[in-house]
Amino acid sequence: MKEIKKDILVRVYLVYLGVLLFGLFIIARVVMIQQFEKKEFLEMAKKQEIHLFEMTAIRGNILADDGSLLAVSVPIFEVRMDVMTDSLTEEIFRENIDSLSVCLAGLFKDHTASDYRDALWEGRRNQSRYLLIHRDVTYPDLNKMRKFPIFKRGKFKGGLIVIPQYERELPYKSLARRIIGYQSGEGEHRVYVGLEGSFTKNLEGVNGQRLMRRVGGQAWMPVNPETQIEPQNGDDVVTTLDVNLQDLAESSLRKELIADSADHGCVILMEVKTGYIRAMANLGQTKKGTYEEIFNYAIGESQETGSTFKLASFLVALDDGKIDLNTPINCYGGITTFSGRKMEDSHHGLGVITALQVFEKSSNVGTSSMIYKAYSDAPQKYIDGLYRIGINRPLGLQIAGEGKPYIKTTKSKYWSALSLPWISIGYEISLAPIHLLTLYNAVANDGKMVKPLFVREIRRNGQLVKRFDPVVINPQIVSPAAIQKAQIMLEGVVSEGTGASIRTPYYKIAGKTGTAQIAAGNKGYRQGTKLVQYKGSFVGYYPADNPKYSCIVVIVNPKKGKYYGGAVAAPVFRELSDKLFAIRPDIMIPLPYDTIRSRVPVTHAGQMKDITHVLSALNLKAQPENVQSQWVRPESFGDMIVLSSASVSKGIMPNVCGMGLKDALFMLEGQGLNVLVTGKGTVVKQSIAPGLQITKGMPVAIELQWKQDKPKTQAG
Repeated sequence: MKEIKKDILVRVYLVYLGVLLFGLFIIARVVMIQQFEKKEFLEMAKKQEIHLFEMTAIRGNILADDGSLLAVSVPIFEVRMDVMTDSLTEEIFRENIDSLSVCLAGLFKDHTASDYRDALWEGRRNQSRYLLIHRDVTYPDLNKMRKFPIFKRGKFKGGLIVIPQYERELPYKSLARRIIGYQSGEGEHRVYVGLEGSFTKNLEGVNGQRLMRRVGGQAWMPVNPETQIEPQNGDDVVTTLDVNLQDLAESSLRKELIADSADHGCVILMEVKTGYIRAMANLGQTKKGTYEEIFNYAIGESQETGSTFKLASFLVALDDGKIDLNTPINCYGGITTFSGRKMEDSHHGLGVITALQVFEKSSNVGTSSMIYKAYSDAPQKYIDGLYRIGINRPLGLQIAGEGKPYIKTTKSKYWSALSLPWISIGYEISLAPIHLLTLYNAVANDGKMVKPLFVREIRRNGQLVKRFDPVVINPQIVSPAAIQKAQIMLEGVVSEGTGASIRTPYYKIAGKTGTAQIAAGNKGYRQGTKLVQYKGSFVGYYPADNPKYSCIVVIVNPKKGKYYGGAVAAPVFRELSDKLFAIRPDIMIPLPYDTIRSRVPVTHAGQMKDITHVLSALNLKAQPENVQSQWVRPESFGDMIVLSSASVSKGIMPNVCGMGLKDALFMLEGQGLNVLVTGKGTVVKQSIAPGLQITKGMPVAIELQWKQDKPKTQAG
């Protein structure tokens, strides 16, 4: 019995000993792993790691008002290969690897066929399930790859793995780049500027998710496509911009900046009734001497305005009943003093003239004397009048970077005895061009101030999500009577005053010139006897008797001798208004129709030989402007018909309005354009404005209509 008990105890001790030794072994192993094998096991763990990755949504498009693409996400692909897919046998791989290598080398031209062959065999030997073939593959090249040996077997039989990525492209390149915006920085430091930044929440969409398994190094492979959550792509942003008008604005501004060797400048074109911004150009001189969109001066450069601010001063005085258009104002020969400081006009000699003439001649002395006499006893009332208009408040634009408007009050510590006369002519204040244009647009809009808008709609998959309707900031900035008088003054500037150089018999322009000295920080306006710099501007609207568009042009620091707003900015305004008048029939004014005088038959534009043959058969004489012209456009002057040349240079968009379909197609296709035709009759509309640069293969749409026997709409 004792022997049995002893035997049992021995066995128990052996078990305990075994458990103890096993425990000690585990402890020792843990210590070994922690102290000596930690790195090795971490690396092994990483190789088997599975993570949930985000699938980036496709960023939405930014569109022009007519639907043209301004910014688009273009697909760029990363191509990999599962060289160990079950259907890819050794025999198939061996038979096709040479031809596949030749195809890859021929397509990308970055490695030899031998290099590609070695890489594919290396991947096969390493049993790679995610072998990198090529990055940044375009969609056309991807379609070619799908037809290559092995790859044409598809994803599962050929091991082709395609990973889509997207790059942002601007189809019109630098056109309106500051407004459209772009990405700056990468990763956590990535930010968007312009509309890309302001509407990034709409554009970026909602990212998806998918499981990925590490297959070696930094390569990850999707685990199961069925487990992924698909991303929701971003919405499209439809802007108010007109591509043709934007191109006209930039080209006109660039030409003037080059001619003046100016530092920078801007142009804004706004629709009067809606506040829609149809064009905004910002060009600054680079170190290379070229002009590029490097800053949004139109909304971000808040500075002293100079004489263009006089409109606000006159509006307040008119609204308060302090003056009328015929009120006599003493200009003191163009020189006076306020609190010991001299003020003078750019041109001396003006004596006692009417308030209207003071504005037309842009007299600093006259304007300041008028405001000082009316408000010197209560200067805050003048400031209150400016605030009542609303010119001191930020506009809350749809795009970031708006400069802060600044008009100080009499309570400001910077107010002095000089503030009232100098503020009245646009100094000791700060406004951006967009603020000033909004004021002038309100006058054109009979006193209703509307908010400038850059975006009209948000769309998702073509469906309207949100519409941005016109926003009224101030329903009536001053009394209707004061507005009517201001409109007369602005028309007078162009017909009789400092803006007379851009007067035209075809339509009326209303506006104001401005020339301001720009202070160089605490150095003031002068360095010794040398002037720091000037800023010339012109702001107004047209046609003055039925305003459709308002516009501001600013040219900063011109260096070729001329610097007055009427000399450097007004010509840009006129060039843009002329071109707009030519391509926008809705702003033309119909002439009275004479139903008694005999008329010559309506003749469409076309080839000279065809038109002269028809007119000759009708016993009508036609006078060619150029006998060498192949294409002509008939114009009636009483009973005489003049055939003006309709030919254009290669690479320049011709004017086909008024032509029949046959002639229009002949001319457009001769320029290498792809023509889309709608309607019947004669051409009444073309999608690319005449005179713009074109390239072979560019699409153009023309609209045809049957013309009724009624008077044509002409300029008045």
